[in-house]
Amino acid sequence: MARVVEDESRIYSTAARAERYFHDVEPIRAVQWSPGGDAVRIIDQRRLPGEVVERDLRSLHDGCDAIYTLAVRGAPAIGVAAAMNLVTSLQDWAGDDRHAFDVTLESHARALAAVRPTAVNLAWAIARMMARAEATSGPPTQVLGVLHVEATAILNEDRAMCDAIGANGVEFVPDGTRVLTHCNAGALATAGIGTALAPVYAAHAAGRRVHVVAGETRPLLQGSRLTAWELGRAGIPVRLITDGMAASLMQSGRVDLVLVGADRIAANGDVANKIGTYSIAVAAHHHGIPFVVCAPWSTVDPQTATGGAIAIEMRDGSEVRTIAGLTVSPDGTDVWNPAFDITPSALVTAIVTDRGVHRAPFVFV
Repeated sequence: MARVVEDESRIYSTAARAERYFHDVEPIRAVQWSPGGDAVRIIDQRRLPGEVVERDLRSLHDGCDAIYTLAVRGAPAIGVAAAMNLVTSLQDWAGDDRHAFDVTLESHARALAAVRPTAVNLAWAIARMMARAEATSGPPTQVLGVLHVEATAILNEDRAMCDAIGANGVEFVPDGTRVLTHCNAGALATAGIGTALAPVYAAHAAGRRVHVVAGETRPLLQGSRLTAWELGRAGIPVRLITDGMAASLMQSGRVDLVLVGADRIAANGDVANKIGTYSIAVAAHHHGIPFVVCAPWSTVDPQTATGGAIAIEMRDGSEVRTIAGLTVSPDGTDVWNPAFDITPSALVTAIVTDRGVHRAPFVFV
């Protein structure tokens, strides 16, 4: 694996630390505080799997850019990172009077919440931070101290949430299960062990044999670059396929279960997730394969009645026209590039959250 040294970046070797991940390798910490607590330390996921680079985010620009460019990604992870970055981005305004500080706080909060509109965790985390700030009296230094504690609570709760999803969802993963997953909803997408991959990790830790098929997930290859990488380092067998192969694999009888994450879940159980999820759900339904969604309770949006009301983020066409900097389509080719699609609740077998297993008709209370 290549070693790279960058400003505000740090390379780490998985063999250099004693802490073990499921007794095999160190935990992945996609989002955490820097040692001094003055920066958000992330794994820059744009660089995987070729090199593992940790990057520190301090300014508002650092945070917004990292979230938009997918240096940090996954609905839970971007919510955690945004909450923490709200704190670090305000350090230079700690000496202002309270009114001026509050104006800057509101501006930073709006900017972070707007970076990616589909994932509800981002807006949820920022709203929670703002509510805490509004309930706090005193000078900016006191507010920042309270917000640091609140962001740390969100970070720790996310880790606990992942463990709970694993415990609640492991019933779907008996010994020998062949799991198909899409995109990356593992440790790299959260502050903990993941959402869709949490039941896989829980089954693996319990000694069950689990085999995972990872769809490559065009256009940005999160399944190929990220899911295959993190499962491989945890010692879990993983097979990579192109997105168009999923239905044929199901037809051949080589898939027992589909596990995916979610970026927003509507009140009726409709699910917004990475583009391509819907077609996998249709194929799973046709072949009688359970389609299970794993997400934290914060991803459930009771204010959104159905999936039709969820705003779908549209991304630049260059993501489709190129792969790893290589042009793969003629210049000027028109591109439609939504980041997410909507899977109707009728295709969802169950939704696993940190609060339990939910089945149709979906009622989230």
